[in-house]
Formats: sequence, structure tokens, C-alpha cells
Amino acid sequence: MDLITSLQNNKIKELNKLNEKKYRDETNLFLVEGDHLVNEAYKTNQLVEVLATQSFKEEIDVPITYISDDVMKKLSNMQSPSNVIGVCKKFKPIGYGKRIIILDNLQDPGNLGTIIRSASSFNFDTIVLSEISVDLYNDKVIRASEGMIFHTNVIRCNIKEFVKELKSNNYKVYTTDVNGGEIVSEVDYKTKVAIIIGSEGAGVGSVKELADKTIYIPMNKRCESLNASVAASIIMYEVSKSDYE
Repeated sequence: MDLITSLQNNKIKELNKLNEKKYRDETNLFLVEGDHLVNEAYKTNQLVEVLATQSFKEEIDVPITYISDDVMKKLSNMQSPSNVIGVCKKFKPIGYGKRIIILDNLQDPGNLGTIIRSASSFNFDTIVLSEISVDLYNDKVIRASEGMIFHTNVIRCNIKEFVKELKSNNYKVYTTDVNGGEIVSEVDYKTKVAIIIGSEGAGVGSVKELADKTIYIPMNKRCESLNASVAASIIMYEVSKSDYE
């Protein structure tokens, strides 16, 4: 078994660049770490290659490069590195579907990962990121998604133009407003639906003007607002309830 032990190995130096957005964009590749994420990537045919320490014993039908523990620490973004890292190809968007959640300049990677997980749980077909939202392939996004990133359609685009296109195709577009609108649980979501969620600090921007209706989540008046991923998850749950009516 060949083993890479040098931190200066050219292959390792190139792969380590994938921890930066610039190189992910240039190569259309990204890294995932740990058995669960690597297996999810493998099941969805996104896995290109595996880098593993000698303790990795799984059989997997992609090229495996064995590396030392020190090399694994160099590549890892975790405090306690795993024994396996996967090199994955970026996703290609596939249509829109019936239910869409649109994220207007969301910045927190943990929030995006949680929203991806909730979207998968509550049968949302597509997540749309505005052009300056957090990078989908940020390692914190991937970890927070718990592997659901491999089962979710994600598009990055100009969301104003996207919303106009949705409306021309008979989607109902809703956005949140803590100061009014309709209670989220009282809306009929049986049509094609898109929900706009705003950024953590600024909320929904000027795209709000294009929404058909505003909705809100009733809550204790001592609390001014909810975390973006919590609000998105509650709304997606409410939309999904129409599946069981």
C-alpha cells in the first residue's frame, strides 16, 4: 500500500486548496469529511476520489489514496479529524419542482446547512441562493446538512429575476414579515409555492416587493424574531402539512 506522508506532496497541496472557495469554483470540486458524508456522496454518484488513513477499511469503488495522520490533519477542517475525506464533484441543478425556498443573502453556513436538512425532511424540491449568499460548499454548510446536501437541488442566481420567472409560471410567492401578513398555518399551500427567507441581520430585501403575500409565525411578544433556519423550518413544516390533508 502506497502511503503519502509528506505535507509538501503536490497532490496534497492541490487538494488542500479546495478548502478555499476560489479553488472550489475553479475546479468544480469540493471536500467532505467522515464516513457518513463520504457514503452519501458515493450513493449519489458525486464521489470522485477518497483520501484515507490506514485505519479506513471500507470497500468503495472509487480511487483511494492512503495518507498519514499528519496529512489528514492538514486537509481536515475538524478539531478531531476523521479517517476519510472524499473529493466530490459539484452538483448540477435539475429543474425547480413544486416547492421552492429562496434565501435572500443568507450568510451563516450553519443556517444554510440546517435549511438544507429541513428542506429534505419537509419535501421541498429546490433551494435558491441569492448571488451573495454563503457558499454552498463551505465545510460548515456540508456538515450542518448531515448529508442532505446530496439529496437537495440547489440553485444560485439573481433571485429577483428568478421570482419574476416563477410568477409567470403560476407559482405563489410568499415572504416573511414579523409585523403582519397572514398567519403561516392559515395559508393554502396546495398550489406551486415559493417561500422567501431573509438574511440573519437585514431580513428580506427589495425582492419582498415581488411577493404575492406576507406570512408570519405567531410567537411570544418578548421575542422579536427567530433565527433564519428556525423560521424557515417552521414554514416548510407548515407547507408540508398539506401533503396529509
